[in-house]
Amino acid sequence: MVPAQVLPEGTTLPSPVVLLVLAIGIAGVVVALRRIAPRVTERVVVAFAPWMVAGSSCYVLYQVEAVPESVAPFFSSPAVYVSIAVLAGAVWAATAATGLSADRWRLPSVPGIVALVGSAVAIAAVGWAFAFGVETRRGLTVAWPAVGLIVAVVLAAVVWSGLQRVAPETRITGGVGALAVFGHTLDGVSTAVGIDVLGFGEQSPISRAIITFAADLPTAPVLGTVWLFILVKLVLAAVVVVLFSGYVRDEPAEGYLLLGAVAAVGLGPGVHNLLLFTIATP
Repeated sequence: MVPAQVLPEGTTLPSPVVLLVLAIGIAGVVVALRRIAPRVTERVVVAFAPWMVAGSSCYVLYQVEAVPESVAPFFSSPAVYVSIAVLAGAVWAATAATGLSADRWRLPSVPGIVALVGSAVAIAAVGWAFAFGVETRRGLTVAWPAVGLIVAVVLAAVVWSGLQRVAPETRITGGVGALAVFGHTLDGVSTAVGIDVLGFGEQSPISRAIITFAADLPTAPVLGTVWLFILVKLVLAAVVVVLFSGYVRDEPAEGYLLLGAVAAVGLGPGVHNLLLFTIATP
């Protein structure tokens, strides 16, 4: 009997050396953050959004074989997300430890520096991917990924606005709640663009099962095969934000962190999809 696939396709276990390096890195960051105990606020968690983009972009570079073999294992999945987490955590710890602030050094706040450094890393990774796409594919596929991004932004704004009216308690989640809704909307819409328009496949077995089910419905010729997946993503994101509202109110630090993790699970795959479609459309 063949065991059911649970992890997404492309998931690989790094070598023991890479695992050791990552383990040391993450342990060091955790120890530093526990000793420094920086404040966890809505702004801090939202500041990590560029790092989520950076992690997904680096994985795209690995998929298209755009990184040197010597560092490629750190760009594989899931190692790349641990690698980026170590870098992001180190920046957060160093910034909080040295007391960099707008008042003292006339520099951006701790969240501002975390976001700026993350944005620089993300821009570098996306730029690297674009350059590779232009060099190897002699051009980029921009139109449909751009349409997907615009649709996701509009749809997420509508859902977030409606959610705050239907469940006013969700307003306490602020930017983190909005990021969670947008991230999962982007994942759903980008998946629809990839499968129904550009001819890509779905790597996640759970998502693939939902899409396969929708493909067998009478609505498939009109709505495509991914509409149900988008609906599921939107409903789940809305429900999670509602459920986390009380947690954020009672335990802001833990609530924001966990809701930020939920946002990353959506934003990461969504960004990955759009970037991969842009530089590697078949």
